Amino acid sequence: MAGHSKWANIKFRKMGQDARRGKLFTKYIREITVSARQGGADPQTNPRLRTAIDKALTANMTRDTIDRAIKRGVGVIDGQQLEEMRYEGYGPGGVAMIVDCLTNNRKRTVSDVRHLFTKYGGNLGTDGSVAYLFHEKGQITFSAGTSEEDVMNIALEYGAEDIQTEDDGSLEVTTAFEDFSKVKRALEEHNLKPEQAEITLIPVTSVVVDDKNLAEKFMKLVDLLEELEDVQSVYSNADIAEDML
Repeated sequence: MAGHSKWANIKFRKMGQDARRGKLFTKYIREITVSARQGGADPQTNPRLRTAIDKALTANMTRDTIDRAIKRGVGVIDGQQLEEMRYEGYGPGGVAMIVDCLTNNRKRTVSDVRHLFTKYGGNLGTDGSVAYLFHEKGQITFSAGTSEEDVMNIALEYGAEDIQTEDDGSLEVTTAFEDFSKVKRALEEHNLKPEQAEITLIPVTSVVVDDKNLAEKFMKLVDLLEELEDVQSVYSNADIAEDML
């Protein structure tokens, strides 16, 4: 889990950068649209949509924009048809990577992703080539200063699998995929507001990257993948030392 916690920190940092580049809203709108199309417009019965809306609101997206994305997803208003794609492969240093995309042009997306993998010393694999190295889990993060005892008592009561306190004092709650919404709702009902809550992929094992050049190539690959408009999320089992980050 140590590698994942460091990777989560990278993701939070990248979130801020994406927002400044003006691309974060596009990613969230696409996620809301597809979530509504697949699971319906009611966030109470569609956990994926609920999570997407929460992320959008945290990023200060307006309710009108969210509502339009939902209507587009369920066909109330016209919009482009988006397709979910998942690419698996290995990055520099043998790091396993999964790239989730939403696209209206499959050929463009796979070409862009493949080009970056090749350029930075990685290679794309076939479906399932690295997926077995990850588990789909719910992850709920609380900022430093949140009561560890309160979070632990409530989260465990409602089925959380694990609770960790990080070096910076933040708390990380891990749940099974199917228990994510239940645990998150229970915590919120007890006035414990998460800093971040999402369904994510957590690596079963980590690959230590202790070579500076490989670490730089890996981080550059992640940066450029996340800059692609079609890319929603990048997951990895990289474990990079904090001083290198």
